[in-house]
Amino acid sequence: MNRFYSPMLNPNYEGVNIDDLVVATYLIGTSKDEDPIIKASSIGIEQTTGSWIDVPAETDEVRAKYASKIIGIYEVPDYENQFNVNQNVPDDGTRFYVVRIGFPVANIDDNIPLLFATILGNVTAMPNLRILDIDFPKSFACKFQGPKFGIQGIRDILGVKERPLLNNMIKPCTGYTPDVGAKLFYEAAVGGVDIIKDDELIGGSRVFNNLEERVEKNMAAAAKADKIKGEKTLYAVNITDEISRLKDNAMKAINAGANCLMVDTFGIGLSALRYLAEDTKINVPILSHCCFGASWTVSPYQGVSSTVLTKLTRMCGADTLLIELPYGKFDIVPFKYRKSITTCTGKLYDIKPTLPFVGGGVIPGIIPKILDDAGYDILLGVGAGIHGHKMGPQAGAKAFRYIIDACMNNIPLKEAAKDHEELRVSLETWGMYGKENLKDNYAI
Repeated sequence: MNRFYSPMLNPNYEGVNIDDLVVATYLIGTSKDEDPIIKASSIGIEQTTGSWIDVPAETDEVRAKYASKIIGIYEVPDYENQFNVNQNVPDDGTRFYVVRIGFPVANIDDNIPLLFATILGNVTAMPNLRILDIDFPKSFACKFQGPKFGIQGIRDILGVKERPLLNNMIKPCTGYTPDVGAKLFYEAAVGGVDIIKDDELIGGSRVFNNLEERVEKNMAAAAKADKIKGEKTLYAVNITDEISRLKDNAMKAINAGANCLMVDTFGIGLSALRYLAEDTKINVPILSHCCFGASWTVSPYQGVSSTVLTKLTRMCGADTLLIELPYGKFDIVPFKYRKSITTCTGKLYDIKPTLPFVGGGVIPGIIPKILDDAGYDILLGVGAGIHGHKMGPQAGAKAFRYIIDACMNNIPLKEAAKDHEELRVSLETWGMYGKENLKDNYAI
């Protein structure tokens, strides 16, 4: 028997201990007459015990313990008859299979870089190979702390029990001084924003904007605004930097008064996020920005699904995670957007839920749609929709709080706008979902 057909490498799902395996689900394309069992087994062996040719030390005993296990191959569509294949697939056509490969936990254990080396590895250089999902057994996931705070922890800090939370990104994105940023911060905070964050483009200290000075001035602005509005404001300061400077940045920010941190997760790496989140001295929530992650996910036939990156970001400790919105600037597939939200909030063993943070062109006229899709355990990420308001950022923030209250009380948008000038101006400026083509608002 060809060893690639062996039940040792191709067991029934019921014939393995699934708690011993991290199971990756791939989309794999083959030529018309290529054998998918050989293809899948070759990929699995390449990423575990073997190579393109048998080597003497790769014994059956080694394979039994440490080789991959092909536990599912499903063609789409699911041909059973060669006549149908010949009718529907041209000679130079591609056949696609969903393939589930189990990798022994012992090969990876508590090691994110090795997880990537194993499941993505060299094989991602092949055409038509995409990671759709990774199923983590409890024996693997239990090594991860996950978010320190998560949804409930952030709500407890802010003292907000039920309503959607409101975030603002300081705009302009970069190039401003701490004094300019603090003025913008105050206007947004006093208008009713719950969490204000730096943009992803102003990490660490810049020559024009020192990290500690930025924190001190923004936290002073938060204290002033909190006394007026009677609510607490979190400031997510962007500490993104070289890994060797991350911990120092975090402690400088916290010592300067920061009550939340932010990182560009796929710039610093998931292991670096985990390093920060599991440090007992870092006792504030961490906001994870998704920038650069789309370079992994955007191809439909290559790379990694956003589901995988969302799940790993939660496991590695993000208290809140930015998810790009399909109704704003970007053209995210709505199903993938909703799937990312449920990946943040659904049960994942004992790991706390991550607060979904949705952004990318959020305006008041889109809020009812967002809440209908995602519910109230959501952080609404607003940048220019506040700072670009014709009446100023304080008015921009108030417009969002009015629409949040209207949605909580089932009041239609137009009705709410009659009593609130700030909201009326927003709706007239940028429009409403379902009424106008909101994509016309965005230049990209």
